[in-house]
Formats: sequence, C-alpha cells, structure tokens
Amino acid sequence: MKIQVYGTNCAPCKVMLANTLEAARQLGLQDSVQHMSRIQDMLAAGISGTPALAIDGEIKVMGKALDVPAIVALLRAP
Repeated sequence: MKIQVYGTNCAPCKVMLANTLEAARQLGLQDSVQHMSRIQDMLAAGISGTPALAIDGEIKVMGKALDVPAIVALLRAP
C-alpha cells in the first residue's frame, strides 16, 4: 500500500501528517507513508487544496485534515 500525504508546513498539513502516521502505525503500515511537500508533486497529482491524502494513487481527501479513526477507516476500506 502506498500512502501519500500532500501538504506544506501549515498547521492542518502537520495535523494530517501526524494523524496519518499514527493511523498507519496502528495498522503496521508506517513504512508506507510518504510526505509530499513539493508544489510540483502536488500539481502533478491534481491536488488543488492541502492537506490531501492519497492511497495507492487515488486521492481520498483534499482540503481538510482527518482524525486518526477516519484515516484508519480509509486505510481499511477495500
């Protein structure tokens, strides 16, 4: 599984990254998380608002930070 958190150093982006890392840790997927902070990477992925979360290349959320249980649910979804 490939988990990408898109965001800069804004407060919501930091929250999203921390929550994603915690959710991934709970599921044993912490090595799958990548922090994507380059604007070029965001544009290439079609990200128009941060923070954003992509799982296996599919954007799951954009423009808001999720809490840990919501991220766990996304990671468990088929």
